[in-house]
Amino acid sequence: MPVLEALTKNGYNVSRFQPQSLRDERVFEEFKSLQPDLCIVAAYGKILPARYLEIPKYGFLNVHPSLLPKYRGPSPVQTAILNGDTETGASIMIVDQEIDHGPVLASAPYQIPDSKQNTEIVEEIFRLGAQLLIDILPKYLNKEIKPVEQDHSQATFTKMFSREDGRINWSESGDKIYNRIRALNPEPGTWTKWNGKIINIKKAELCDGKINIKTIQMEGKKDMSFEEFLRGQPGFDISQLK
Repeated sequence: MPVLEALTKNGYNVSRFQPQSLRDERVFEEFKSLQPDLCIVAAYGKILPARYLEIPKYGFLNVHPSLLPKYRGPSPVQTAILNGDTETGASIMIVDQEIDHGPVLASAPYQIPDSKQNTEIVEEIFRLGAQLLIDILPKYLNKEIKPVEQDHSQATFTKMFSREDGRINWSESGDKIYNRIRALNPEPGTWTKWNGKIINIKKAELCDGKINIKTIQMEGKKDMSFEEFLRGQPGFDISQLK
């Protein structure tokens, strides 16, 4: 876990406070004893109990990887890629008791590269969000920023993607298949079937609207290039994928 590693490396004692549940009364009492002025969350994915939100003087701030109120919930980056969006962004919001619902302090746009996959894009957006947080935090603490309520009527919500969501429908356009591959890897993964076996499709390219498969994983085997697979299957035809 990068955050844990960074904190430990810089001398912070984090080993004693990694709660399994925020419902534990001892956890709450320990949190309260810390007397935090401000708390930051990112990619947390759970609703914080009201009594926690009341402890920090300046509340909880969340770094969220979308331009709220669009794409609230657990998979904003994956959903943006899957939908073929060309732009998303990062938002800094005040946490309340609903999912990604609180007022926004600042946001920054991010142009989605059509050559990158989900993990690369997530990392870049959170870097953008971290810098945005650093930039606005002094103004927020000095009450120089006015929180802006979201237009809740415009809110859209994302979901946790399942393994079944990763099954490729070869009747879709090349653009849609390509976006599914780069949105849903590495988790939950994209896959198809060939001769009754599952083939996980890890990477692909899009060329003139057509899919060029680059990396696959045969059921029970390690990753291999698609070229390597084809050398072992001279009679293979892509129409055999189902």
